[in-house]
Amino acid sequence: MKQGKCIVFSAPSGSGKTTLAKHLLAQDIFKLMFSISATTRPPRGNEQHGKDYYFLTEEEFKTKINKNAFAEYEEVYPGMFYGTLTSELERIWAAGKNVLFDIDVVGGLNIKKLYPENTLAIFINPPNLETLEARLRHRGTESDEKVAMRLAKAETEMERAAAFDHIVLNDHLETAKKEVYDLAANFLNA
Repeated sequence: MKQGKCIVFSAPSGSGKTTLAKHLLAQDIFKLMFSISATTRPPRGNEQHGKDYYFLTEEEFKTKINKNAFAEYEEVYPGMFYGTLTSELERIWAAGKNVLFDIDVVGGLNIKKLYPENTLAIFINPPNLETLEARLRHRGTESDEKVAMRLAKAETEMERAAAFDHIVLNDHLETAKKEVYDLAANFLNA
């Protein structure tokens, strides 16, 4: 099967990577399709299995690990796994599309390592930790404990930003949208 290209968006939770990913997905010229990650976390709000995530039990996830079904995976928090199924990449490439990832930092770097020539890895940097905390709290989907956990992880993730191909500061959304558009256009020769 012919491998398409991959664009990876990674960032601390609340940095705006999903908003920027959706912006690129809306650009038909890029022929992008969203890579649906697998996770053991429960659905939030109106999230749907097979659309937002593949929601698996921890046992199902570990069975797939043992069967080498993942291109990459990580235990992001204790007992909470996230990963990219190889079958998901094959599905997208078979449709003649390029893959767009919205994944955590370790996962993003693992995709870059797995497909080095075919991957553009972009780190979305929040303006600062205070802004990040405000964005997380504004969501209203997580407890104070979860917000604190995400902020602690954010500091570690931001230290790894330099390992990505590009760092985009998301302090002004329209500027960040233009920057990721230009990066994608250049990478995909669109």
